Amino acid sequence: MSDTPELTPAEPRRVVVGVAGSIAAYKAPFVIRALREAGHEVKTVPTEAALRFIGAPALAAVSGAPVSSGVFDDPAAVEHVAVGEWAELVVVAPASADLLARVAAGRADDLLTATILTTTAPVMLAPAMHTQMWLNPATQENVATLRRRGLTVLTPDSGRLTGKDSGVGRLPEPDRIVTEALALLESSDVEGRSNGLEGRRVVVSAGGTREPIDPVRFLGNRSSGRQGCAIARAAAVRGARVTLAAAHVDASILARLPASVEVIPVNTALELNDVVRHLCTDADAVVMAAAVADYRPATVSAAKIKKHGLEDDETGPVPPPVITLVENPDILAGLVSDPPRGEDGRTLVVGFAAETGDEDGDVLSHGVAKAWRKGADLLAVNAVGPALGFGDVPNAVVVLDAQGREVARASGSKDDVARALVDLIAERLENN
Repeated sequence: MSDTPELTPAEPRRVVVGVAGSIAAYKAPFVIRALREAGHEVKTVPTEAALRFIGAPALAAVSGAPVSSGVFDDPAAVEHVAVGEWAELVVVAPASADLLARVAAGRADDLLTATILTTTAPVMLAPAMHTQMWLNPATQENVATLRRRGLTVLTPDSGRLTGKDSGVGRLPEPDRIVTEALALLESSDVEGRSNGLEGRRVVVSAGGTREPIDPVRFLGNRSSGRQGCAIARAAAVRGARVTLAAAHVDASILARLPASVEVIPVNTALELNDVVRHLCTDADAVVMAAAVADYRPATVSAAKIKKHGLEDDETGPVPPPVITLVENPDILAGLVSDPPRGEDGRTLVVGFAAETGDEDGDVLSHGVAKAWRKGADLLAVNAVGPALGFGDVPNAVVVLDAQGREVARASGSKDDVARALVDLIAERLENN
């Protein structure tokens, strides 16, 4: 049994889950269940229209609490005020076009809209509707109004809708809704606590570099950039000024970042090295979460290498081309041995070590050796494989110091790990 502290997310909170009248209402129980499994207390408030798609008994069963929909269900309890005051977060999933319009107009003709009008808690709306309804100028104006007032309105996903239609308007997946909601909740907490990152400058790298072979081929890796983006998001929530060096990160992942995060796209390891070193001249902390190629081709073909050029000739089979590789700079080690900030101040250097283990050692032993070689203040060692580490899958890290000693562990979603690491970074900066 390890004595290393397990870094965990924040304490349980009180969440109201609203459900509007949409065929996507059948997904609401997945949102409710995920919130409860994370330890949060949930009250469900459906509209009357929502109850035409999913029954109150199902919502009550999954939430573990009675379900009300009208302001007159229990007049003595003054539920529209009581529920709004009870809530620390309100999430509406799905939010129909009608619900968005009524909230934008300040209506309070059922328990859900009255709760939204009453509460001082953060409110997040996850829309679900047909593409033409979402793109209608009336809906877009309502969304702009709600966002201007401080409510969070997610952009719906694109994909298959009801019937044969496809397009934007699909309800975001429940795990995304829960992740965004809990990040919003944490963001609302920042102002009322000492967070250690207010005004701090944090640089994060994310994604995977690509080393070109010719105009269409490259050497790359499987990193999606999700963990680095989660760290950037968590640091911004804690009040930091964040710049993200993003190596081939999908736009849908970058779209989840707060608007305050500056994103600089990069391509190769050499480019990432230059960008990160420039950004770190005034950084309080740098987190190297990107997967950086160790090698690059010594030469890059100006034209696509043709397969037909490898066919047999009169002297026999033509061998395939040999790609000579040269070593890329070790960005993480360079930040330690040659700090860009110089005498102006010290930058806390945090690295990642994605390992698989082999006949020479397991994941952690390779991580310890890497901690000694790199010298970073903190090194998050994580196992990678088909269902762990890279991509839209859970993550688990063991955090080591520069001497290879365990200082913490964190596991769960990418956002869980990010919040835990950012807490640790804030603590280190505050104590230095």
